[in-house]
Formats: sequence, C-alpha cells, structure tokens
Amino acid sequence: MTQNKPKKPKTLDEKDKKILETLQYNSRQKLTTIAREVGLSIDSTHKRIKKLIENGVIYFRALPVPAKIGYPLTADVFIKLKDATEEDHKELINYLRNHPRVTTLLSVMGEYDLVCVIMTKDTNELEEITRKIRHKFNKIIADWKSLFVVKVHKFEEYKFV
Repeated sequence: MTQNKPKKPKTLDEKDKKILETLQYNSRQKLTTIAREVGLSIDSTHKRIKKLIENGVIYFRALPVPAKIGYPLTADVFIKLKDATEEDHKELINYLRNHPRVTTLLSVMGEYDLVCVIMTKDTNELEEITRKIRHKFNKIIADWKSLFVVKVHKFEEYKFV
C-alpha cells in the first residue's frame, strides 16, 4: 500500500506572480491585456495560465455578492466542541457542509474548533438556523459565538512579494 505524499507547493516565478495578481483583480480580462501587463506573448501567457490551473494553483468560479441576491446578513460563527466522538464530529461537519446558508466551513486550532460563515436574509432567519443547529448538536456544542460582518475591507486577495 502506498501513501499519498503531500504535493510540493509550486514555485512561482515573477511572471506567474504577476499573472496571478492581474487575474485577482479581473479574472475575465482578455489575454492580450494580461500578456501586456506581464510582458509576455499571448501564447506564453495562455500556457502559463493553463499550467497554473492544471497544477491546482488557481481555479475560476463566480462569487455572487450576497446582498445583491437577497442575503444581506453575513455572520461568522465560531463553534467550540465538547465530548465529540469522531462520528459526532463527521455528522456535524456533513450537516454544515450541506446546509444551504453555510458558505464557508473551516476546522481551526485555538479556542474554537470550527468557523463557519452563514449568509441569511435577516436576523430572524439567522436565529432560526442557529437554533436548529445548536439544538440538533447540543450534546457536542460547548460554545457558539456569532459575529456580524458589517463591511468587507479585503477578501481573498494575495500579494506576491
């Protein structure tokens, strides 16, 4: 039996970094624009982008603006677990992963065990979701802390310096 070794992180050269920074601001830019900014031919730029995708360095998807599609309330929820078996933990993770209002779910180290982002229409919906989750998993949830996001100043933006 062979074990899967973690893949070595891809080493990015300055051109790759410039491509990534350019795509972060507008992933739908024309290749000619990106090539001009990076200082490469269109063909070389296209090959580099394809390679970045193939190596799993980047992926493309549409990120809707929650408020524009009817979900103006975003809450970051910190969950501390107690006496959770492996099975309990998996059940909670699966429940949250499949919940339509949970947009992000992270296992973390520190005071809390999980962080999730819940997007809702209003505080009533958030309270209902919170109550249902806490009730369903009351035996393993020790603490639940919600913070409302009032303004996003920076989101998933990386500087390659």
